Amino acid sequence: MDAELSNILRQMPKAELHMHIEGSLEPELIFALAERNGVSLKYASVDELRRAYAFKDLQSFLDIYYAGASVLLTEQDFYDMTWAYLQRAHADNVRHSELFFDPQTHTERGVDFGTVVNGIYRATQDAQEKWGLSASLIMCFLRHLSEEEAFATLELALPYRDKIIGIGLDSSELGHPPEKFARVFARCKDLGLHLVAHAGEEGPPEYIRTALDLLQVERIDHGVRCLEDAELTQRLARDRIPLTVCPLSNIKLRVFDQAKDHNMVQLLDAGLVVTVNSDDPAYFGGYVNENFLQMFAALPLGKDHAYRLARNSFEASFIDQPTRQKYLAELDAFFGR
Repeated sequence: MDAELSNILRQMPKAELHMHIEGSLEPELIFALAERNGVSLKYASVDELRRAYAFKDLQSFLDIYYAGASVLLTEQDFYDMTWAYLQRAHADNVRHSELFFDPQTHTERGVDFGTVVNGIYRATQDAQEKWGLSASLIMCFLRHLSEEEAFATLELALPYRDKIIGIGLDSSELGHPPEKFARVFARCKDLGLHLVAHAGEEGPPEYIRTALDLLQVERIDHGVRCLEDAELTQRLARDRIPLTVCPLSNIKLRVFDQAKDHNMVQLLDAGLVVTVNSDDPAYFGGYVNENFLQMFAALPLGKDHAYRLARNSFEASFIDQPTRQKYLAELDAFFGR
């Protein structure tokens, strides 16, 4: 990749819409929080923990992801984790970020819901004040748990409704189809929350269709397997349903063997609203700019694709129209230079 394109990818304004805040916990911070909170880890060192980041599939990743989250106990822990991510996002010229968080990962360990959301939210407010970086929270239900447990989590969230803009669905995809959560998503829609769901990563294209039809989601997280179904692909393009694609995650979790095998070019050629995101950057090898850089180095992507992907990220964001127009004007000015 030439230096000009590399600089464009690094410096262009962008939004990030698929980032699990617990997945930004770097090994160094995991060990620092473990020491602060007196939590024992089964890894002897930062290097040993990092070496364990060799995943063969989604479940092998989730096992270590939940173990890492065990060090998060206090509001300050959640603040420090979120602030560390937001610093990196600012360095990557992210103007707006929509952060997933998994309260069930913490409440089932006895951590109060308010401790989780208040720590994360306070960091987002500080980022807005310091850099003008806007960040919103999307609460995810863990799909390997029951819908009843999701309803219980929603009840815990209601006093904090002003801090949460949307609802997502994550964790183990295979064997946990979207329709399992149809009733709780209907309730969330009634509450006026934005709706998204992971679908079509390890699960089949049919999961994308049921997420749209039964959960009535506005965005599909991942969605890379949509191309296996031509009718579904046409529908996604026609209805401008965004896909929050996470390239390094796809490679790390063996959805694609190598970067050059990724189907991002085909997704774009199909007219889909593709965005680039980092998913769980501490575990998958890079934050959002690294995802851009590795994909553009491996695939026949150029300046026009960079503009389109950045524009898509703002178009797909859950922000008001004046804010969207502000970011798009900044993007156009950047590319105009």
